[in-house]
Amino acid sequence: MRLSTRVGLTVGCTVPLLVLASGWLLLHLVARDLRSAQDEHLRQRAAAVAQDARALLRATASGRPRVADSRERQLFSAALDVGVRVVGPDATFSGGPQPGTSVRLPDRAAGPVTVRSGGREWRALSRPLRGPAVAGTLWVFSPETADRAQLRSVRHRVAFTALLAAPLSGLIAWGMATGASAPLRRLTRRTAGLDPRTSAARLGHRPTGVTEVDELAATLRTVLARYDEQAARTAEALDTARSFSAAAAHELRTPLMSMGTNLDILADHPRLPEPDRTEVLTDLRHEHARLLGLLVMLRELGRGDLVEAEAFGSVDVSEAADAAVAEARRRAPDAGITLAAPPGLTVHGWEQGLRLLLDNLLGNALTHGRDPHGRARVAVDVRGTGDQVVITVDDHGPGVPADFRARIFERFRRGPDSAGSGLGLTLVAQQAALHRGSVTVTDRPGGTGTRFEVRLPSGSGALPGRRDWLIGTAGANRSQSFPKDRP
Repeated sequence: MRLSTRVGLTVGCTVPLLVLASGWLLLHLVARDLRSAQDEHLRQRAAAVAQDARALLRATASGRPRVADSRERQLFSAALDVGVRVVGPDATFSGGPQPGTSVRLPDRAAGPVTVRSGGREWRALSRPLRGPAVAGTLWVFSPETADRAQLRSVRHRVAFTALLAAPLSGLIAWGMATGASAPLRRLTRRTAGLDPRTSAARLGHRPTGVTEVDELAATLRTVLARYDEQAARTAEALDTARSFSAAAAHELRTPLMSMGTNLDILADHPRLPEPDRTEVLTDLRHEHARLLGLLVMLRELGRGDLVEAEAFGSVDVSEAADAAVAEARRRAPDAGITLAAPPGLTVHGWEQGLRLLLDNLLGNALTHGRDPHGRARVAVDVRGTGDQVVITVDDHGPGVPADFRARIFERFRRGPDSAGSGLGLTLVAQQAALHRGSVTVTDRPGGTGTRFEVRLPSGSGALPGRRDWLIGTAGANRSQSFPKDRP
């Protein structure tokens, strides 16, 4: 059912009810006013004939019939349009319209009362008659027929007005609602032609002046924008999943084939000499560790590509660095790792992502940054400069050749003697870009070795619009520094 029809029916049903309610109130007020006017008329008539009623009772009590007759005529003449009844100790005089003598009147009445006689209703007012040689009661009466006729007329007019108001108010309300809902119908037609699955066209709406319609159009635009955003995120998630499976299949094939070869050797040569058997088992353990590390790194890359802005908050970089150094010392107790990190250096970031960045920088330094004697000496420094937090990790290894520094952050890029997954520094580059920061690799100042420097902005900001590190098409992973805001 259309909105205009609903409005018309609602108004068509509501207006008659309001008319009837108003009519009932009007009848009540009119009846009260008419009764008040009738009672006031009775009081005036009673005041006008009271003196004649006393004179009639005095003449009757003194035994003067002629005077009594004269007074009685004067009494009824003064009563005019009301009925009069004078009740004395020895006689009762009545004249004019009034209820029958068989109707019992109240003994005392402070004001006008209603009595019934023969299917009719009367308003009656009593006045005590007191004076020298006088004792009695004066009653005046007035029928309520005129009041009933007036009330019946008002009641008929109210009913007629209610019956007439029902269709007229419904039609008027329907016409007004039809005109008022025209912008809504136009918005409906424009919205019905949109199909986000097949067209990039979106809702174009000009303000109509109708608040509800403009708010609905704004809501629809917001919903469509969120649909586009979620569709893009879903596409990214699907691309990430496909890339994950493709990368995993490609990178896992070689270690799995190697493990299969070693397993075949063990199965075909059950009496393999112990040195050879030990070598095969060592290779299996190495390949297993490599597979496990590769899967972990691929998973972390996928998490970084799909992380949402809600996961970001205030992160104390000094505390994260302290925790990462403590874990590195536990893994490599023979290494010399130092940390200089004043407390209170915070950034708006993803705590798990920053911890991944620090862990992989330390892991890379412990693996590739050993001096010629095989000792690993790593220095971690965290400091604040203006609106940035700078993290540096220095080692004493052979360093990174200048022509290779631009490629060490690429996926699966491993050194000639590396047994890792080739994704550790890719994770570092991903997290630096995700936090709108940069990472650079240079020679360690004051001697041989490598320095990795990460710069992170302290304030909050939007996430990068493009995150495809797992897919491998992110342009930033082919350079050695990453801008704060990538398109």
